[in-house]
Amino acid sequence: MTVAILLALCPLLLAGGFLLGRRTAHPLGRSDVGTPVERATFDTLHTASLAAPPLRAGLTDDTARKAAGRLRSLLGTDALCLTNRSAVLAWDGAGEQHGKHVMGALGALLDSGRSAAFDCACGDLDCPQRWAVAAPIVVDQRVLGALVAYAPRESAVLARATDEVARWVSVQLELAELDRSRTRVIEAEIKALRAQISPHFVFNSLAAIASFVRTDPERARELLLEFADFTRYSFRTHGDFTTLADELHSIDQYLALVRARFGDRLSVTLQIAPEVLPVALPFLCLQPLVENAVKHGLEGAVTRSRITIGARDAGADAEVVIEDDGVGMDPERLRRILRGEGGPSAGIGLSNVDDRLRQVFGDGYGLVIETGVAAGMKITVRIPKYRAGVHSSPTEHSEG
Repeated sequence: MTVAILLALCPLLLAGGFLLGRRTAHPLGRSDVGTPVERATFDTLHTASLAAPPLRAGLTDDTARKAAGRLRSLLGTDALCLTNRSAVLAWDGAGEQHGKHVMGALGALLDSGRSAAFDCACGDLDCPQRWAVAAPIVVDQRVLGALVAYAPRESAVLARATDEVARWVSVQLELAELDRSRTRVIEAEIKALRAQISPHFVFNSLAAIASFVRTDPERARELLLEFADFTRYSFRTHGDFTTLADELHSIDQYLALVRARFGDRLSVTLQIAPEVLPVALPFLCLQPLVENAVKHGLEGAVTRSRITIGARDAGADAEVVIEDDGVGMDPERLRRILRGEGGPSAGIGLSNVDDRLRQVFGDGYGLVIETGVAAGMKITVRIPKYRAGVHSSPTEHSEG
């Protein structure tokens, strides 16, 4: 992603030279902000920043229309159009009648992916558009369409600048595709986590609830509500992100169901700093880690097992620590699991959560796990308090 963004900036700085030439030849007025070169560079980058958001939504009639004016300003040309492989999506500038014929001139470009220049003189003697240059818009080695710039006369500088801006447009569309791919991956991984919710856990929870129906009907009712709320949260259909408060609430419901089964064999300690509760994080991010602690801590122990869950303020981050005193794990086996090589019996919870944290926040935010055979396990998760694009969805927890 970072490489793509750097690639996106390079053509803009090259195009800035073309813009500088036009604007120093035709000054727009005096300015107190820097030298002419600095002003031209700033104007170029500012215009590009305004054109980028629509393109990050993909190439459609609406996004092309919103971006066309900015792209024409970026090139400093008289008219410009954006096309897909079959039609003109948007036209900006004079001489719009040329849009009716441009697709006929783009056949070779759409097939080969090579830029083309052509004479576009029409019967209207007053029309200023006499020449055009077209550059392909390419994503994943597929030609999606073209950027076509119009001018009164041939210009090698305009031809080169059009190529560079078309490459920048292509990078923005590639980033849009990466965003969509990331969303699809996250959705698939959440589905995988949901599928991992153990049928044994569901059966055992219902069996534990049933055991209280005669002896303690009120507790059976409370546990049934906990079970309903837990499953509602786990299978919710909106949003990739949640809050730490909601994730911890769901964990508390899960632990209530586990305690109903194991009683005094499970001891849970929570140390939660209230100021980190609103922090947003990927949905179903902590719950699999607690389930892992129960599986390797409680179910592997003959006597009492202790699980500690802590969340604290760590400057720009929130830090969550989940620790158990259970059977632990061989570090080499853990490394294989995090690489996705643990096999079906290893489950997908740890590697799934680690992958999603890295995808959303970067490699510096993967799981930190300390463990050893018969030494328990300590998992540390750091979550940025704020990250652009990471926003929690409204809670669906019931009030009952």
